[in-house]
Amino acid sequence: MSNTATSQKPTQAPTEITYPHGLKKFPAPGETIEISPGIHWLRMPLPYSLDHINLYLIEDGDGWVIVDTGVNTSKVRDLWEQHFAGVMGGRPVTKVIVTHLHPDHVGLAGWLCRRFGVELWMSRTDYLMCCNLVLDTGTDAPDEGVRFYREAGFNDAQIETYRRRFGGFGRDVSTMPQSFRRLVGGQQLEIGGRIWQTVEGRGHAPEHMCLWCPDAAVLLSGDQVLPRISSNISVHPTEPQADPLSDWLESCARIRDQLPADTLVGPAHNEPFYGLKVRLQDLIDEHETDLGKLEELIGEPKRPNEVFGALFRRPITHDLVHMATGESIAHLNCLIERGLARRFLGEDGIARYERVG
Repeated sequence: MSNTATSQKPTQAPTEITYPHGLKKFPAPGETIEISPGIHWLRMPLPYSLDHINLYLIEDGDGWVIVDTGVNTSKVRDLWEQHFAGVMGGRPVTKVIVTHLHPDHVGLAGWLCRRFGVELWMSRTDYLMCCNLVLDTGTDAPDEGVRFYREAGFNDAQIETYRRRFGGFGRDVSTMPQSFRRLVGGQQLEIGGRIWQTVEGRGHAPEHMCLWCPDAAVLLSGDQVLPRISSNISVHPTEPQADPLSDWLESCARIRDQLPADTLVGPAHNEPFYGLKVRLQDLIDEHETDLGKLEELIGEPKRPNEVFGALFRRPITHDLVHMATGESIAHLNCLIERGLARRFLGEDGIARYERVG
């Protein structure tokens, strides 16, 4: 069952975030809301603290394009079966498009592609990294990862948690297709007689692909732009000196300048909204403010786990330490790249960061 969109497009550039379908109102399980003609919003459950993901169906002639897939669980597969028989009316899937590599987005891509005999469309970097991470399933945590978290200040219990969780990525991902169609930024796809353009984001994922339809004035933003959540920007053991936050800030500014102010955003979490430029500027400003607080804090050398208070508005509990550490190092590495900080190892083998200049 699909409910038809009744929202009105803003008559002038939004100066705040608004929710045309309502705040904290979303499709019921097995149902969709048509946010724009031919573009349907559905929601699937997640087994995480963030308990939902928004997925999208685009009408494509006699079939459907699926944008993002949900995690590989029996509950989500059963909900997909309801959609196949319900709003999709037994019509075939023509493409499966995945915005980026995280399991809530790519988890059922293989299952859907095999079921309908269609190709997976995804950026090359995210496809290859996803396949690589799936191969970690059942293997031991690498020495490089243990060293990374030791230097970040993890204690023995936290290291043991890292070892136990390592390889968990693949548990939520169905067997990936062994071939794919590459998406690159600025590419054009014809779907349902309209042109959709890929808009590349970086930082949250290596090569995140949003989908923008100028005719419909709709952006399916994945995790690149969310109305009330700031996407996690983290450094990982595979590239410990990376600077994903600079990539994130650059891509947010580029998307802000590229897309019209009256674009309706279909995000992966929370609800569809107007106010794209406002939200992107807010995200940039929030991170720049955090960088300023962090630079002041490291006037005296600090370990990564000693800067949480400058970056996070809630206490970092045991289950959040891994993510918070990755994001803290991302901000610290950004300051290093700007020439505002340096990193050194203490006699205890734990990294410290201090302001320079």
